[in-house]
Amino acid sequence: MAASSTIVCFGEMLIDFVPDTAGVSLAESQGFLKAPGGAPANVACSISKLGGSAAFIGKVGKDEFGYMLADILKKNGVNAEGVLFDEHARTALAFVTLKKDGEREFMFYRNPSADMLLKESELKMDLIKKAKIFHYGSISLITEPCRSAHMAAMKAAKQAGVLLSYDPNVRLPLWPSAEAARQGIKSIWNEADFIKVSDDEVEFLTQKSPDNEEAIKSLWHDGLKLLVVTDGEKGCRYYTKASLSFKGKVPGYSVKAIDTTGAGDSFVGSLLVSMAKDTSIFTDEAKLKQALAFSNACGAICTTKKGAIPALPSVSDAQALMSGSK
Repeated sequence: MAASSTIVCFGEMLIDFVPDTAGVSLAESQGFLKAPGGAPANVACSISKLGGSAAFIGKVGKDEFGYMLADILKKNGVNAEGVLFDEHARTALAFVTLKKDGEREFMFYRNPSADMLLKESELKMDLIKKAKIFHYGSISLITEPCRSAHMAAMKAAKQAGVLLSYDPNVRLPLWPSAEAARQGIKSIWNEADFIKVSDDEVEFLTQKSPDNEEAIKSLWHDGLKLLVVTDGEKGCRYYTKASLSFKGKVPGYSVKAIDTTGAGDSFVGSLLVSMAKDTSIFTDEAKLKQALAFSNACGAICTTKKGAIPALPSVSDAQALMSGSK
């Protein structure tokens, strides 16, 4: 009998190679640190580290890196029964350069990588149907057969009354073109109950300034319960159902950022933990603001260390930052 997990994360898990020196290009970098990554897997680990119940569904290569990633999920308390190992394709790799401000550039090795080859028939459907929340990104929409598996998983979750959570995580180099990325990301937009986008992603998707309220309104759809726009160190903005008409800003926390990898995933993971505990955050503004402040703290802490999963905070780390103690 499969153990059920409250939040099921679907998509890619890969190895990030991060230069051991910040602020140099890939070509100039002398050495790289191997860090587990992949946004949906980072979110699953973030949930687990905050005391939530998470599972990950995805495919890695039947290789050293694939085994290492499955092991990392288990060590982080994530249910890994939905992890598959592909005999013929390798685990995806990403080389990530850190610019001086901790922002990133990516170079991917996926031709094709194991995560792209997940088939609908391989999905652990009962894990998905028993969840409270099903979380995914857009990278799994880029190629078949993974796209069909993603669509089938989403449909099964929706039919079972599971809340759908979407963080598009735009990675332009992986799409055939910018327009293909826009269309692909928007193709499942109206299915989600909760969407989180960064200010950069608002700009990319709407081709307008992220400060433009009309641009953000154009991202709203009637089935949405909550739309959150993250503004980096400035914090985040939130938008809820027009009939309830509350929206606002929650300020961020000032920290010395070393590496922004995983900050958005840490933010999402902590918000999903709050959501799973109490769905009234969709209608109770005070509770929502509290949950978002906690998510801002989690995102901020994640930028103070290299790599995503190793930098994920615990509840006490976040509370310490929120209460002003380091």
